[in-house]
Amino acid sequence: MTYKIITDSTTDLSDAYIAAHDVAMLGLTVTLDETTYQTVGRDRLTSDVLLAKMAVGAKPVTSQINVGQFSELFSAIVKSGKAVLYLGFSSGLSGTYQSAEMAKQLVLDELPEARITTLDTLAAASGEGYLVKEAVKLRDAGATLAEVVTTLEDLIPRLRSWVMADDLYHLARGGRISKTAATVGTLVNIKPIIDVDPAGKLRQVGKIRGKKKALKTLVANTLTDLDPAYPHVMIGYSGAMDVAEEVKADLLQSKLITEVTLTPLGPTIATHTGTGTIAIFSIGQTQRL
Repeated sequence: MTYKIITDSTTDLSDAYIAAHDVAMLGLTVTLDETTYQTVGRDRLTSDVLLAKMAVGAKPVTSQINVGQFSELFSAIVKSGKAVLYLGFSSGLSGTYQSAEMAKQLVLDELPEARITTLDTLAAASGEGYLVKEAVKLRDAGATLAEVVTTLEDLIPRLRSWVMADDLYHLARGGRISKTAATVGTLVNIKPIIDVDPAGKLRQVGKIRGKKKALKTLVANTLTDLDPAYPHVMIGYSGAMDVAEEVKADLLQSKLITEVTLTPLGPTIATHTGTGTIAIFSIGQTQRL
């Protein structure tokens, strides 16, 4: 039985990639200035528009994909004779994955013979996108659904996400750091170093004074545990492409890395980070702790 890969808009994969590689994508929504915007499709909200509005005081909020959206898509794919492989936004950051699980059960109640596999990537942004790309490569090389799942279950706990946030206000607004820490950090030019823990939640693991030193730390942390079998690294950025290019150049100085892909953070993630965020995603040799 053939299978269809499904994911969500937090992967930050382009429409062109999704279309070219036969991937289905559902979108979270962003409410901005009392208007709710989609994050997929021709009329979707772009990060540039979002960040411009945030710069003048807008306070956007995000909403997860609902059960009905998942069940409709799962059911249509199953009825077409295909199995479903859904790679979802971290359950530690959103209720979207739980919605997918509920939808899966609803479809199985109606169609017991359906094959629906859901995987919690425990990741976000291009980290989640990295895993989707690996799934696509395996599928296109002829791997079975079971083989793809086995590989992803190995990669998910080894995916590294190293993040530096330049705008502490939005991290505080989202409860990622305290308002006091954000105020003090801004005054003394402290940049928090953030990663994703084994449960798929953001956690602050360091504080570095100065952006340049913080970015060097991200690069060093990435190279320390990089799996040489995965020499491709992805960088997510919000409104700071020039900085992302500098980080890319630093990474490519290492013989361990052969390719670095730059991708703007989509509006769902940028809502919580604001402008100036840089995130590096890679596959480590060991599971994250």
